[in-house]
Amino acid sequence: MPIESSALRDEIKQTRPFHSAGHEGLVSILRTAAVVQRSLSAVIETHDITFQQYNVLRILRGAGDAGLPTLAIRDRMIDEAAGITRLLDKLEANGHVRRERCTPDRRQVLCQITPSGLALLAALDAPVHALEDAGVALLDGDHQRVVLELLGAVRAGCRAHADRARAMGADAEDADTDGGADDGADQVVSRGGQPPR
Repeated sequence: MPIESSALRDEIKQTRPFHSAGHEGLVSILRTAAVVQRSLSAVIETHDITFQQYNVLRILRGAGDAGLPTLAIRDRMIDEAAGITRLLDKLEANGHVRRERCTPDRRQVLCQITPSGLALLAALDAPVHALEDAGVALLDGDHQRVVLELLGAVRAGCRAHADRARAMGADAEDADTDGGADDGADQVVSRGGQPPR
């Protein structure tokens, strides 16, 4: 059943109703994520780094002295970056990250945060924490826990749907491949058993 009126519709100036509560819920999550990211970026970019670069530095600070391989950083990012190497190039050029090849596997590059990177994060900790607190200021502790549980359920649902879609795509590709083989066999038969020319 269409949702006739909502604060979200007013906020994004949408004239047509959402076709379901689920539709409105997902749009609300996307809108909320965009608002939060814009707010964080406004704080972070005052220190001449992007939101994604900040995310990389936070990940490396959490990893400690052990550091992390490049692909492990990409997998942990809030918004997976196709250009993780370019992000690390920029951070390394600014002295916030160092990279070195591992031994014995020289193909793997290990990344670590530098003292300069740690100092940059330290300067951003207070304003970022203030924004985090402001973002949930209207929710008490119980409501915050409920929000976390509900968002986790939404992520799980989306991942499950994506997994099913990938599996169906793989099945369709297999069927197409099998169909191509059958077509080839039909061509051989149509030539009276002669091999195709």
